[in-house]
Amino acid sequence: MSCTSMLQATLRIAVSGFLAVLAGCAGKPPAPDWQLNAYSASDRAVQAYLDGRQRVESAEFARARSEIARTGDAAQLARLELLRCAAQVASLDLAPCTRFDALAQDATPTERAYARYLAGRADPADIALLPLAQQAAARAGPEQAAAVIAGQSDPLAQLVAAGARFTRGQASPQLVQLAVDTASRQGWRRPLLAWLGVQEKLAEGRGDEPQAARLRRRMAIVNQEKPRD
Repeated sequence: MSCTSMLQATLRIAVSGFLAVLAGCAGKPPAPDWQLNAYSASDRAVQAYLDGRQRVESAEFARARSEIARTGDAAQLARLELLRCAAQVASLDLAPCTRFDALAQDATPTERAYARYLAGRADPADIALLPLAQQAAARAGPEQAAAVIAGQSDPLAQLVAAGARFTRGQASPQLVQLAVDTASRQGWRRPLLAWLGVQEKLAEGRGDEPQAARLRRRMAIVNQEKPRD
């Protein structure tokens, strides 16, 4: 991977579910400052979003957008917004991804397919354009989905895949538990609270009040210490 395409690669990697490795650029021409700045800001923004630090998230995404805007490259900007959409779906924030939609005409077919996947509107042709891990998650049957998604190495990719299935009404209790466990291990407050809320509704739906009460106590623990921006 060349340093000159770092931003494109790292944002693709982030939504695909792999880890960006900056050390791979050693010995190669240095990346432009805007790429390094945009990458750092976008990484901090995603982490702040998952942690529930809204002010930091907004500031860092604004910083990343500003750096990319210096290039006048709408496709790169669309890619950044797609990253933000993916983090939202991982946290079950299913609001329309309007910032990406405004730039979609300048995005690649692959990224437009990914946006439809996140929105629960992917067709077979779209799924064929997804990263391989997300293709497998999208194509898995209800009984296999949790195991397939658990096999992904990146926790954010697991939550994105789980959120995409939830959007389509295909999240089994086993998959919900996987998402809870993944968010809990990472200490990601926002997705953890969202997925615990799903578990609570499932428990209430089957009349399991003791389990629902236990889940409410767990959510209360998460909410005890509000994150500081």
